[in-house]
Amino acid sequence: MKNIRVLVVGCGNMGASHAKAYQNVAGFEICGLVSPGNSKEALNEALGGGPKLYSDYFTALADSKPDAVCISTYPDTHEAYAIAALEAGCHVFLEKPIADSLAGAIRVAEAVKKSGKKLVVGYILRHHPSWIKFIEIAKTMGKPLVMRMNLNQQSHGYMWDVHRNLMKSLSPIVDCGVHYIDVMCQMTRSKPLRVSAIGARMTEDIPAGNYNYGQLQIHFEDGSVGWYEAGWGPMISQNAYFVKDVFGPKGSVSIVAKNAGGEGKSDDVESHTKTESLRVHHADIDAKNEFTKEDEWVNLTDEPDHQGLCDREQAYFLQAINDNIDLTDHVEDAVNSLRIAFACDESVRTGEMVRL
Repeated sequence: MKNIRVLVVGCGNMGASHAKAYQNVAGFEICGLVSPGNSKEALNEALGGGPKLYSDYFTALADSKPDAVCISTYPDTHEAYAIAALEAGCHVFLEKPIADSLAGAIRVAEAVKKSGKKLVVGYILRHHPSWIKFIEIAKTMGKPLVMRMNLNQQSHGYMWDVHRNLMKSLSPIVDCGVHYIDVMCQMTRSKPLRVSAIGARMTEDIPAGNYNYGQLQIHFEDGSVGWYEAGWGPMISQNAYFVKDVFGPKGSVSIVAKNAGGEGKSDDVESHTKTESLRVHHADIDAKNEFTKEDEWVNLTDEPDHQGLCDREQAYFLQAINDNIDLTDHVEDAVNSLRIAFACDESVRTGEMVRL
């Protein structure tokens, strides 16, 4: 079977990780690197050279004639880049979110159907063994579930540049929140009914209409509720910035990241995917209301680093192409998590609860 020729678009953090994955996973070859600045030269050097370098995406797409396109650019380009690739007959790996508007996300999903090509969205936690186990255990805790999650980032230096650029098009609870909304939907497999959210703009460094701290709440049909909190910037507190906790009538399960949750790591991408341990608590009590079971610690030995997770994502992309995996649900989930996230954004801006 011949290699899938991939055009890598965006050569920053995620683009570089995906490009390295294409080198690590047999079955791919990179036919071009695209970025408007000099990040493509730095990445090309790190890869050992070879791929053709482009400053313009549409020129690169026409010239390199790839089998697949990997898009890791800022969200305001996702819709146009993905649709152009699909219309050119390419499979697409697209970093989340799939667009910077719900209408755009729906247009991407329609282009996927029309093209007959594969679209894999970069929901990296779906490929993490510990997060898969976290979701699996949460499903055994009965209903309703209470889901509490956050990822606040005291960003500075390069990461503050990245976050400010992201906030030109999206809020933190949309850009980051889609991951955790997706996790909550997997845990409950229930219909989300309504959302409410709050937000605060704590710096003049971001657009007037945006905010760099937000917290959302989701109500599900089965009675489950969940919240997610995200803040970006040099003023963000690192106290309790890493909460991943779920409880139901039968007990609770929590990600306990002793090292990743440590001092000074809130804006470290590598530590965001570290789970380290799962703590499982059972609610069973005796006649004296004392617990009848000790808490369990689940320590998974398969704990990939960030690059390892990107390798797994791209191995799945390759499998989806070669084995013709039906990704209908995958794409619908990506649209729906974005639908919920944008409803939360609307709630911040209006101060009202939004029904879905």
